[in-house]
Amino acid sequence: MNHRTLISRLCAALALTALAFASARPARAQDEPDAATVAAWVQTFYDQTQTMSARFVQRFVNREFQRTDTSRGQVRFRKPGMMRFDYDQPNGKIIVVDGRQLTAYDPPDEAGGRGQYYQQAMADAELPAALSFLTGTGRLETDFRFRRLDASRLGYEEGEVLELRPRRPSPHYTRVVLFVDDNAERRGIVHRVIIIDHANNRNRFDFLDQQLNRSVPESVFGWRPPANARRVQP
Repeated sequence: MNHRTLISRLCAALALTALAFASARPARAQDEPDAATVAAWVQTFYDQTQTMSARFVQRFVNREFQRTDTSRGQVRFRKPGMMRFDYDQPNGKIIVVDGRQLTAYDPPDEAGGRGQYYQQAMADAELPAALSFLTGTGRLETDFRFRRLDASRLGYEEGEVLELRPRRPSPHYTRVVLFVDDNAERRGIVHRVIIIDHANNRNRFDFLDQQLNRSVPESVFGWRPPANARRVQP
């Protein structure tokens, strides 16, 4: 075999290999859901979910001070528009949304002291707005624009990552990022939420051991601060 014949055969082989890869790429892309499909998974799943209870881990990253605060506790949701976060000790904070307003209570630092709390309309609070898909007070397709992020680059091999941007500017956040299960039996469950505000602070919630459509009495969300607690401005 002469030199020119060898080069010709090598070029032909490379061309066939390139054609094979080019043909394979669209097939793989077709298997990947687009952002609208992932959003539909989430909305469909939570349309069928009336209550949710879970353990949570919260990591709040303050960009200015380069500091991360980590808290844990129990969270409960009930439609329409109710949620409650009970933080583990020594934090002891309680955040309750009863469908109309949010109450956030900080217990006293020492025995015999007075705790403090603030209240604000549900529409003016960050958590109810960002988690409206869980409380049934909003819809992803009408409230947000969304795009699909690279889950592998974000270290999330369990499913898909969906970034939400509010269609109407929000004073509370610029983006919400959902980490979504894509397993056929759990498709649409959100395991992690990151809320990013205008200062680029990141408020991350991981929901663990989720219990869905179990009994969560409405009375859970009727909690009120102790009588001696001091009311402060949000």
